[in-house]
Amino acid sequence: MSGLVDPFGREVTYLRVSVTDRCNFRCHYCMAEDMNFLPKPDLLSLEELDRICRAFIRRGVDKIRLTGGEPLVRRNIMSLIRSLGNHIASGKLKELTLTTNGSQLAKYAEELYECGIRRINVSLDSLDEKKFSSITRWGKLADVLKGLDEAKKVGLKVKINAVALKEFNDDEVDSLIEWCGQESFDLTFIETMPMGEVDEDRTDHYLPLSIVREKIENSWTLESTFYQTGGPADYLTVKETGKRIGFITPLSHNFCESCNRVRLTCTGQLFMCLGQDDWKDLRTPLRLSEGDDKLLEAIDEAISRKPKGHDFVIDRSNSKPIVSRHMSVTGG
Repeated sequence: MSGLVDPFGREVTYLRVSVTDRCNFRCHYCMAEDMNFLPKPDLLSLEELDRICRAFIRRGVDKIRLTGGEPLVRRNIMSLIRSLGNHIASGKLKELTLTTNGSQLAKYAEELYECGIRRINVSLDSLDEKKFSSITRWGKLADVLKGLDEAKKVGLKVKINAVALKEFNDDEVDSLIEWCGQESFDLTFIETMPMGEVDEDRTDHYLPLSIVREKIENSWTLESTFYQTGGPADYLTVKETGKRIGFITPLSHNFCESCNRVRLTCTGQLFMCLGQDDWKDLRTPLRLSEGDDKLLEAIDEAISRKPKGHDFVIDRSNSKPIVSRHMSVTGG
């Protein structure tokens, strides 16, 4: 089958799938504490999510990342991961990976590896137990650290994702780099994104990564690298630790020119851009027939209107979210 090429000549080879909007954490920058989650009947079944993924693979997608919410809290999620892992074994997928808060890794790490996953991203914004509890509201740092130990034990390569937040973890930049070096983890800093109403003003904690990088360069030696994962991060190597450090800057410097990805929600909405509200309904054509012709037509039409870029901004005059949905709906 032909590949997916958008109107700007970018080949779409990367699908991010939010398997649930639910999460066992309530991180301040991601969602409100009293969230109204989607009714469970609205969610695609795991079998339907698998079928959509297979359709994208037919169209040339060779990398799939499972996200949430927290993907590992969805009931029977390993059945989907095992099915997708078969495409790793057959060579149709180059990579199957996962973004998680780490709280369930102690339980699932070994099985994830057995299914063909070799690399995971773990969201971790603070190594201070009290601060971690504060930012996640419901999370326990000890659970995440235990999960990370198990991930290392079974051979999973770990990248830590830390959202940079002014007056919260800006004093932990050096300690995060040092700890990741000791644990042999790569590290990526991410700017907070204006998605969905939360319980506070994001401008209070928005921290441009240009400031973070300047601070890092006062203490560490950053060396250029050609390393790329297919994601939006700009990577360098920390000479003192030998580990990579990445910067994802959707606000201060967007990464749209090389965008190769689309995002599928657990209800079958395909978002062609994280920072735009335009979406394509895949649930309806999926359920029209057992064949995939209508589904493939819908996917092709969606890619034909993938925009050139997003328009994220955070400032005092525009503190409302650029898009109304929460990050947990679309997936990171």
